[in-house]
Amino acid sequence: MESYANILFVDIETVSVQPQFSMLSDEMQAEWERKARLIKHTGDTLPDPANVFTDRAGIYSEFAKIVCIAFGTIYTSDGVRRLRLKAISGDDEKTLLEEFNKVVTKMAALHGDVRFCGHNIKEFDIPFNCRRFIINGLTLPPCLMLSGRKPWEITHIDTMELWKFGDVKNYTALSLLAAVLGIPSPKGDIDGSMVSTVYWNEHDLDRISRYCMGDVLTCVRVFLRLKGDTGAPPEPEYADGPGNALP
Repeated sequence: MESYANILFVDIETVSVQPQFSMLSDEMQAEWERKARLIKHTGDTLPDPANVFTDRAGIYSEFAKIVCIAFGTIYTSDGVRRLRLKAISGDDEKTLLEEFNKVVTKMAALHGDVRFCGHNIKEFDIPFNCRRFIINGLTLPPCLMLSGRKPWEITHIDTMELWKFGDVKNYTALSLLAAVLGIPSPKGDIDGSMVSTVYWNEHDLDRISRYCMGDVLTCVRVFLRLKGDTGAPPEPEYADGPGNALP
């Protein structure tokens, strides 16, 4: 049975830095107006930047912050492969990233080189994390110091990239990939498009954490399937604490 002990399966949830466009500084409002003009839209007239901010700001690292990071590790105990899942969440992004850095540092001490795995992680989660580390004045952990590395030196694993099989234009959502592979996916009561609303209107970090961990669990199952792993699927174990109850 192959060991995946040095792989940290990761997913992040992000929201706009402010609940409304009008709450940005004058400088950042002007920058968002420039950004909004570059975002694809339908119709002949440009949409209101305030509405675009509400709908789209959460995916742009200059205008958004991380409120939840979920991660999982595969380990074997008594001959049974298990998946340990945990989510960390909060309003203070700097503290959140510092906690995540501790997890990565501990992983590196135990297993050497840490490899992240996630769905669309190379396009979104990793760059977003790196930028928010810098914005918060934090030093990147070695496994996230990617500047200047050659493509083959970056060993993080992207399940969407594995599914592409060289098709550069293909995008497949994790939920669709799980569905076509017959992989059970935790049924949450929210999806990614609802995270900002749940955060700013309800401030329900527990709900966001459960959703985020569900994505990590699904990603692990998809990864093992794409690797042709024939072992029994790992049994999930959820860390105790706020936001970490079984979904």
